[in-house]
Amino acid sequence: MKYVLLTALAGGLIAAPALAQDWVLDREASSVEFEARNSGAALTGQFEAFEADITLDPEDLPGARIDARVSTPSLDGISDSSIRSALRGSGGLGVGAHPDARFVSDEIVATETGYEARGTLTLKGQSHDASLPFTLDIADGRAVADGELEIERTRYDVGSSWDTVADSVIVRLHIEADAAD
Repeated sequence: MKYVLLTALAGGLIAAPALAQDWVLDREASSVEFEARNSGAALTGQFEAFEADITLDPEDLPGARIDARVSTPSLDGISDSSIRSALRGSGGLGVGAHPDARFVSDEIVATETGYEARGTLTLKGQSHDASLPFTLDIADGRAVADGELEIERTRYDVGSSWDTVADSVIVRLHIEADAAD
């Protein structure tokens, strides 16, 4: 009660304490996949190793935060060994020098279709603003989120000389998490 009264006196607004909810990622039920176009054909794959620190309560979006990391050497699902090698190499993701890609949200806002996490994506040593629209369902202490992040790969110096690969890469996320105690 003191907190509310002090806040009201100091700022003229009444506010309640944050209702932040932390979530524990269920890696087995979650996935990070990508799709690009190579000579017009779909090129798909996934990352096997990833983690995320998530604080999110739809009733307290100012207190929400996502810090997600993907291990770039865990790239998998590409049967063509020359393409897989090029993606892992210094002209691609540069997995030796840049073993992690990271997205950190600055804010999460409600939209007409769900939510949008706005923040910074760091990939191959390059950091740029990024927006991740996603849907979210929470029931019985379980959260399920699906989203797509569109990346202009050449902004991150990924495959700058790959003439047959479209610049736009779609990263699809399916995240399942349990409420932390």
